[in-house]
Amino acid sequence: MAPSHKVTNTYMKSSTYTSRQPDANGHIPYSAEENAIWRDLIERQIPMLNGRACQPWIDAMHEMNFPKDRVPQLKDVSEVLKRHTGWSVSAVPALIGFTEFFQLLANKQFPVATFIRRREDFDYLQEPDIFHEVFGHTPPLTDHRFAAFVEAYGKAGLAADPKEHFMLARLFWFTVEFGLVNTDEGIRAYGSGIMSSPGELVYAVESDKPERKPFDPVDVLRTPYRIDIMQPIYFVIDSFDDMFDLANADLLGYIKEARSLGMHEPKYAVE
Repeated sequence: MAPSHKVTNTYMKSSTYTSRQPDANGHIPYSAEENAIWRDLIERQIPMLNGRACQPWIDAMHEMNFPKDRVPQLKDVSEVLKRHTGWSVSAVPALIGFTEFFQLLANKQFPVATFIRRREDFDYLQEPDIFHEVFGHTPPLTDHRFAAFVEAYGKAGLAADPKEHFMLARLFWFTVEFGLVNTDEGIRAYGSGIMSSPGELVYAVESDKPERKPFDPVDVLRTPYRIDIMQPIYFVIDSFDDMFDLANADLLGYIKEARSLGMHEPKYAVE
C-alpha cells in the first residue's frame, strides 16, 4: 500500500503530522534523523525500479537528481521542473480540499506536504509525505505530455460541479497515483503511489492477483477505489502520449457519460 493523494478522502484519518513552510530564503530545516529517513527510503527504493518502472520515469528521476543524503529543498525541485515544463512545487498541509488542489494544478503548481514519515511509519504511511510527493510525483512532471494532463486535470476540476469531484479523484488515482504503462519489455509502472512503495511496485507489476485493464477514461471514472489496500485494479496506458491526448479531451464530457452508465461495483470489501 502507498500513500493517498492529497485530497481528503472517506478512508483517511486526520493527520498526526504537520507540514512546515519554507523560510524567506525558500529553505526548510530538517533534522539529522529526518535526513537519514530520506536517505534510507531512497536507498531502498531505487534498486526496486529496475524491471518495474517505465524508462521515461527512470530517466526523469535521474534528471531530477535528488540528493541521497538529505531531504530535497522545494526550491531545488522547482528549479528543475521549471526548466523542463514550467511547473513548480508548493508547500501545503498533508490534506487539502478539492478546490485548493485543483487551483494549484491548474496553475502548474504541484502541492507537496513537507513533513517526512517517522521511523515507526517507515514501511507504510496512509497520508502523503515528502518522499511520496517529491520522489513519487515530480519526475514525470518533467515530461510535457504528463505535465499537460495534470494541468488540464486541474482546470477540469475547477470547471466541474463539486458533486463530480469524487469522479475526478478516480481519474487522478488510476493515472497519476497508480498508473501502469505498456512497454516493449512488458507492463511497467509510472504512478507515484506505486513508485514510492516497494511493496506496491512489486505487486502492481508482477503479482497475478490484481486485474490490469486497458485504460479507458469512462471506465476509470466508473471505478471506485480505496486508499488503504493493495489495489485490486490497475489501468494500463500505451504510452505517455495517451496522457497528452487526455489533456486535450473533454474530461467533463467523460464524466457525463460515466454517470449515465452508472458506477461499477467495488472489487474490495466495503466497510
